[in-house]
Amino acid sequence: MTQTKKKRIAFVGAGNVAWHLAQALAAAGHDVKAVYSRSRTSREALTGKLPQAQPIKTPDFRSFDLEMVIIAVPDAALADVAAALKVSPGALVVHTSGSQPLALLQQVKGARVGVFYPLQTFSKIKPVDLAQVPLLVEALDEETLHQLESLAKSISNQVYQVSSEARKQLHLAAVFACNFTNHLLGISQQLLQEANLPKQLLQPLIEETITKAAQQNPFAVQTGPAVRGDGNVLQAHLQLLEQHPTYASLYRQLSKSIQEQAQSGSGKTDKV
Repeated sequence: MTQTKKKRIAFVGAGNVAWHLAQALAAAGHDVKAVYSRSRTSREALTGKLPQAQPIKTPDFRSFDLEMVIIAVPDAALADVAAALKVSPGALVVHTSGSQPLALLQQVKGARVGVFYPLQTFSKIKPVDLAQVPLLVEALDEETLHQLESLAKSISNQVYQVSSEARKQLHLAAVFACNFTNHLLGISQQLLQEANLPKQLLQPLIEETITKAAQQNPFAVQTGPAVRGDGNVLQAHLQLLEQHPTYASLYRQLSKSIQEQAQSGSGKTDKV
């Protein structure tokens, strides 16, 4: 991380992303001056963590001496928020979405626009070291891009310039790597609970799987009954899933995908 000139910043949204970003920026010396959220409870909870911030009831920031407004809201709400946002001429407005284009913010009157996307999963109940989180930035001009890079480097050691199209593909990859993986881990814990087995049994396996996938081509080190072609094991597993038809469908689709990938010859498979 590098030191940068202190910025005067406001947030739209007080959810998981804003919760972590706002506190990290404040800790880096930036002045987070205001937080708007439709939820009074949420905006007051976040400003309670920020020594200089005020909770406000409307997304009108013209009375604040701001350099930047960071929009951290769900993707479905982003267009409406951008349309309602009011900022002083020349202020920089950015969003934190992985899937939405930079162009969506061009409807904000009088503003310069950009993207400030942290590639991480956030929950308020768990601390995150943003210094290790990739921050992806995008802007329409070099000066704005430089400002975003400078801000990003004040809280993260990994800063990248990524276009809207590439960021959309990255977000898709992240959904597979994080959201789908997390869902499958939830299924595995449920299956253990049904057998009265402790979830800790899977922890070494999970850790080794993630470590190995980070070091190797995951397709090349795939293991398990699907890649080995153990049809009797696959059928036995499906019988155990008879009370969970949705999980059984997932099992079939994932097993089929594993087999098709192995047959495509993308890499030597580990059949241990």
